[in-house]
Amino acid sequence: MTSLLRRQRLRITTPALDRIAELEPMLRSAIPYFVVAFLVVLAMARLAFVVEEHDTLEQRASEGLQIASSLLRAEDAALDARTEDPTTRAQILVNSALPLFVKANGLVALIADKGGRVVATTPGHETALGREIDTLVDGGQPLLVFGERAGVLEVRWAGKAAMAASALLSGPLGSVVLVREESHVFADWRRSVSLNVTLFCVTALVLLAILVAYFRQATRAVAADRLLTEQHQRVETALSRGRCGLWDWDLSRGRMFWSRSMYEMLGLAPRDGVLSFAEVSNLLHPDDGSFFEFARQIASGSVGNIERSFRMRHVDGQYIWLRARAEVVRNADNEIHLIGVAVDISENHLLARMTDEANIRLQNAVENISETFVLWDADHRLVLCNTKYQEVFGLTDQDVRPGTPFEAVRAKARRPIEERKLTSPSFVYGERATETLLADGRWLQVSERVTGDGSHVSIGTDVTQLKVHQERLSDSERRLMATINDLSTARRDAEAKARQLAELNRNYMIEKERAESANQAKTTFLANMSHELRTPLNAIIGFSEIMREESFGPIGNGKYTEYAADIHQSGHYLLKLINDILDMSKIEAGRLVLAHEEIDLPAIVAEAIRIVEVPAHSKSLAIGVAIPDALPLMGDRRATKQIMLNLLANAVKFTAPGGEVRVRTRLRGQHAVITIVDNGIGIPREALKSLGKPFEQVENELTRTHKGTGLGLAIARSLIELQGGTMSITSRPGRGTAVSFRLPCPGCLEASAEPAAALSRAA
Repeated sequence: MTSLLRRQRLRITTPALDRIAELEPMLRSAIPYFVVAFLVVLAMARLAFVVEEHDTLEQRASEGLQIASSLLRAEDAALDARTEDPTTRAQILVNSALPLFVKANGLVALIADKGGRVVATTPGHETALGREIDTLVDGGQPLLVFGERAGVLEVRWAGKAAMAASALLSGPLGSVVLVREESHVFADWRRSVSLNVTLFCVTALVLLAILVAYFRQATRAVAADRLLTEQHQRVETALSRGRCGLWDWDLSRGRMFWSRSMYEMLGLAPRDGVLSFAEVSNLLHPDDGSFFEFARQIASGSVGNIERSFRMRHVDGQYIWLRARAEVVRNADNEIHLIGVAVDISENHLLARMTDEANIRLQNAVENISETFVLWDADHRLVLCNTKYQEVFGLTDQDVRPGTPFEAVRAKARRPIEERKLTSPSFVYGERATETLLADGRWLQVSERVTGDGSHVSIGTDVTQLKVHQERLSDSERRLMATINDLSTARRDAEAKARQLAELNRNYMIEKERAESANQAKTTFLANMSHELRTPLNAIIGFSEIMREESFGPIGNGKYTEYAADIHQSGHYLLKLINDILDMSKIEAGRLVLAHEEIDLPAIVAEAIRIVEVPAHSKSLAIGVAIPDALPLMGDRRATKQIMLNLLANAVKFTAPGGEVRVRTRLRGQHAVITIVDNGIGIPREALKSLGKPFEQVENELTRTHKGTGLGLAIARSLIELQGGTMSITSRPGRGTAVSFRLPCPGCLEASAEPAAALSRAA
């Protein structure tokens, strides 16, 4: 506004300046063209200078190469004719004839012999020695043919652009080629170009920055004037739509300025002037105070700002509520002004009154319901509760003041005797329910639900009668379930007895079959024993009668010694047979008691091998043993030794002379596995099922020559099972038999398949 007034005064007093003001937009638009033209002229001048400098440097470099080639040719002609060695002459030319300043400027001299092979070069390029020049200098073939007449050519040297000149030499040398890379020739020129470009860019940026700043400032001035007008319109529109008015009360003069929206709120016709103090005071409601009292308070300095609600008369005679906020300010002349805004809050007053009425209705409704009601906010503070809630939980009005924390209310409320959580698939998110048993015996079902703003409401319903009916129904259900359980128990007992009878019948059939099998086995055994017992007894009786009657002469005859040996052998056989029968009888009767002690398995194996060494040696059998040095087990020593003896005796008995018997012990977890392998006659697959049963013996053409009752393997299997182990047999006829048994070894750890230490012996 100040600039507009200043321009108006200039337009009245100085007409010359008005013409300047008219030309101002034209000059403002021409300034960018002037700046751009200046930059273009400056760029063209610098470009011409740079191009001229480039041509000058190129000409100087060409002249230097030609001079150097001519100099080398002259020096070569002046050399002593006695220096006929091409390499020596070339080194003299490079080291003495080539000017030092030329070498320092990146010049490379290549001197070749008659065949075009490089024999000398400037230091630092020794890799070119011995190579053809035309392979080193790309595009330099004319130089080798015409020499100085070819002039200076542009070639490629080491993959880079370069300038080259040459001269034909006399004597043993062929030619000299001088090469200079363009990077050395134009190094200073490039730095100069970079400096010129940098200076030009900096100058252009400075001018452009000044130009941009000028335009921004001019644009801001125009935009500020336009924005001031637009803002004034926006403020007036916003005040009108928001039913808000601006006012300025000049206390020293008793006048008040109102905005247009202030008149519109009261239905008055807007005017550009100011209102008197009396005009405004007449519009104020008499019950809402007086402007004279406000003026005295402000003048005394006791009030710095005001904020209050009051009523003013509308043009239709009704009063509207206004909310005024103002602040006391002083201008440059120390005049007191009260400046502020007034907002129409008539609708807010109406809404507040309606809200109060709704709250009263809600409070009455909450008080009149028969359930307990309590509302907590999102911070678990009390918002509202009814008298029923206070009565049930024994709370006073002081305990349930709004804003009281939940924990404080719960601490003062009566403690329930029991609480049960309820679940239902119909519950929505945030809903829960509990059943509470009060001290007076009433049951209260409390339902809680979270509202949208995070608060939660709790309603408690008296369900005492419902619980009584539920108890009666539960009692009836319990009696019914008890009856059903009794019937189910009776049915289960009947089914159990039926199963017991079926089990007893099945056991009876099994025992019957077992008894018949045992009877058949014993019958078979007795049939076998008739032969096994008669044969040694006949031998004993017959030989003893011969010895008693001295049929072959006196007792001292050697024939009697042979008979005595047969009697001794038959007696031992009968003793062993009877011992096996007795041991098997004890095992079947369950009267065999085994000790549980720590035994050394390697020692037991060694003892058993010593016993069977004699029959094995008589058949030239090899016995191989692979067992650990120490393997303690928990078991019965005698039974374990008996197992090893029976299995080793069978292996020796059924192995042909010259065969082999192997014993191997391994650890498998918590068990020791002992395997006895022989390469004897073997056992058919169909006979393996019955092998190891009491009184069972495999009979074929291979085993008929071996005496035995079949009890050795059965006794071994029974002793293994009594110690908690298992036995398995694998065999192939003609290939041999392998018997493995496992004994528990609680102290053993998992080990490798082969023992750590082995004892090998052959008998």
